Amino acid sequence: MDLHVSLAGRGDLAARIYRQILDAILDGRLRRGERLPPTRELARRLDVSRNTVAVAYDRLTAEGFLHARVGAGTFVAATDRPDPRRAVSGRPGRRGAVRRAPGGSEVTPRPLWEQIVAEHVPSSPTTAIDFRVGNPDPSLFPMQTWRRLIGRQLRHSSFDPGGYSDPAGHAGLRAAIARHIGLSRSVRAGAEDIMVTQGAQQALDLIGRVLVEPGATVAVEDPGYRPARLLFRSLGARVVGVPVDGEGLDVAALPPGARLVYTTPSHQLPLGVPMSLPRRTALLDWAARHGAVVIEDDYDSEFRYGDRPLEPLQSLDRQGRVLYVGSFSKTMLPGLRLGFLVTPASLRPALHAARRLTDYHGDIPAQGALARFIDEGMLSRHVRRARREYGARRDLLLSGLTDRFGQWLEVVPSVAGLHLCARLRAGVPVDVDEVVAAALRAGVAVESLAGYHLREPRPGLVLGYGAVTRDLIAPGLRVLLRCFQEAAG
Repeated sequence: MDLHVSLAGRGDLAARIYRQILDAILDGRLRRGERLPPTRELARRLDVSRNTVAVAYDRLTAEGFLHARVGAGTFVAATDRPDPRRAVSGRPGRRGAVRRAPGGSEVTPRPLWEQIVAEHVPSSPTTAIDFRVGNPDPSLFPMQTWRRLIGRQLRHSSFDPGGYSDPAGHAGLRAAIARHIGLSRSVRAGAEDIMVTQGAQQALDLIGRVLVEPGATVAVEDPGYRPARLLFRSLGARVVGVPVDGEGLDVAALPPGARLVYTTPSHQLPLGVPMSLPRRTALLDWAARHGAVVIEDDYDSEFRYGDRPLEPLQSLDRQGRVLYVGSFSKTMLPGLRLGFLVTPASLRPALHAARRLTDYHGDIPAQGALARFIDEGMLSRHVRRARREYGARRDLLLSGLTDRFGQWLEVVPSVAGLHLCARLRAGVPVDVDEVVAAALRAGVAVESLAGYHLREPRPGLVLGYGAVTRDLIAPGLRVLLRCFQEAAG
């Protein structure tokens, strides 16, 4: 163990060594059973006599904090002795918790971050019945296959753990993604157009770093994806909400000075409506007239249960104004942190430089494993199996909402993704946030639609079916119905 002991200051050297080792034991930095350096070795490191270190060790051993085993060394003892430094106050010392850094009350973030922290909604605790949005079912993912692929990559002769890699990502994965999205989503891209990211959120961050200047206007959907608008605000943008109706983003309501427009056209988050083809065309025309860039976030459109998919904005774009963002967080697992960005050639050098300045590149073995997962057809097979299961869950949830909540909620039509949105019917005397809180206390997690709004929130619920199994959907809806009935009095 490389034990750091500082001898700065005045006083007896043995006493200073004693106090610092004692601090490390009481704070949890030195844990029960850990072996301390031999007295001769520590004395050599500190440039003191061996006897000086031995005095400190002997005192700690006599007090029960260390114990020595002949021929083995000196170890931290299993003891519940109180902290002798607090004996005067009568308060016992805390054991097993690592000492925290000083509070630093004089060091504060920019005021903007205090607002963002206040607006951020922490994840609700794990519940028995989970209708939260954005969570896929990990039990559907072929984890054993994934472990095998990761192991193969780590053993691969071309893997160089001692070097830095291309900020755009693993070459094989970029080619695999280009083929995959070309077939499954009609996105026009080659391997050189792809940048592999750690999820969609990093892609948004890189775009913002390259395109958003402090004070610039960024238009977002309202209601819409909260982490995107908070991210753009953190970069100093003026974020403006644009209404969403049955055809998607209302292009006529876009602010004329917007530099960037963020949208989820394939499956609007949270309402679930797709952007109509006339709106897509209008948005691209608007971007061309105003010199704006459009971010198309296609986060879960591979789970589609009906209707023919519309052409992506990226495939309709002829001026290189659309940045297409994709993620494997829903099709695979969010913990893998794998996503991608389709980059216009004009922005590619800046985006690659921005990646180098942040984390340089992602997890190359995981990227190589995903390349094989795609190329060998495993991703397509997994998506097909998952789509069947999620489709069955969606049907159960939709029928339950339609049959039992008709007097309370109106379900927004949606044919894709992993969630459904239901708006509170006009005139219903129910506080939806009260319903959400009551359901959580009863073990059912569900989200309020109001949290997705930037201004003028409309009450309703957003219910995910990725993390809830079929057998729990009906019980969860029964709890939710009871909460509505109790809230209505």
